[in-house]
Formats: sequence, structure tokens, C-alpha cells
Amino acid sequence: MALKPLHDRVLVRRVEGEEKTAGGLIIPDSAKEKPAEGEIIAVGEGLRNADGERVTLDVKVGDKVLFGKWNGQDITVDGEELLIMKESDIIGILS
Repeated sequence: MALKPLHDRVLVRRVEGEEKTAGGLIIPDSAKEKPAEGEIIAVGEGLRNADGERVTLDVKVGDKVLFGKWNGQDITVDGEELLIMKESDIIGILS
């Protein structure tokens, strides 16, 4: 990976949505919404507290996460479209 996030930022690969509805209808690309689910592929080292000690992030590489629809910044790394955001933009971790 050519990019390592700093501080409390994480790099996320979006998980693609369903191609069909429950009834079997195919959803065209123009009607699909950007998914608000992804996989963490890189994490920063965390912020420092008042004593100068690192506070590690609650998420780790490989975690499946949910995030707000409009959170983060779209970027391209090594030809792949990814999302970079702060850990606080993540709603939860999927198990």
C-alpha cells in the first residue's frame, strides 16, 4: 500500500452493493447508491493524549465497518478508489 493514514484516520475499501433486488430485478448502475459499508485496509497510529502517549484506534485492518453516507474523502491509491476518514466517522464494526 502506497499510503499510510496519519493520526486517527483510516483507509476504507467500499463494499459493493447488491446487483439485484429481493424480487430478482437487476439494479442499473445509475440507480445504485454508494454503499456505507466497507473494509478497513490501513489505520493510523492514533492520536496522543495530554501525557504524550499514543491512544490506539478501536478499529484494525480487516474490520468490516459502517459509516455515514457523506463521511470521508474519496481518493485514488494505486488505481483503486478508496475512502479516507477519521475513526470518529465510523458508526460501528460489523461482526
